[in-house]
Amino acid sequence: MSGRDMALTPLGLRFAGRLWPCTIGRGGVSTRKREGDGATPAGIHAITGCLYRPDRTVRPVPWAVPIRPGDLWSDDPTHADYNLMVRSPYPHSHERLRRADPLYDLVLLTDWNWPQAVRGRGSAIFLHRWRRPGFPTEGCIAFAPDDLHSIVRRITPATRLIVPATMSRT
Repeated sequence: MSGRDMALTPLGLRFAGRLWPCTIGRGGVSTRKREGDGATPAGIHAITGCLYRPDRTVRPVPWAVPIRPGDLWSDDPTHADYNLMVRSPYPHSHERLRRADPLYDLVLLTDWNWPQAVRGRGSAIFLHRWRRPGFPTEGCIAFAPDDLHSIVRRITPATRLIVPATMSRT
């Protein structure tokens, strides 16, 4: 592990010389991630992008991409666009990126099951804002809003997210 890496621990995310409180998936950490299981996948994940809501926040880093009305994420394992950003109208199962709540106002994308998605292995493991402390996600890792903004400003293209298999229930 390098000083640029983020490592999930039972107490939070260790990164940039501190421990950041976070929540993980309702299914805990899994070495056998599946679509809909609510688990955070064990492994070493690259940070592949950053999305933000330009109507709610300023661009956090120069490489961040705005979330536009109609931006969606396909979570339909039967479709060729599985685990990819798509645009509405999109008749297959998907998640809206431009949400009414603030959870996806700032999002870091990981390379979980991307760019060549294995159907059913799980989609869209993001780092995003939490609903509240201790409230689990659907598999993502979530933070207090100010902490997420601080983390985004500190990462580099070489930053990796390490989710130890030793934290796994499966």
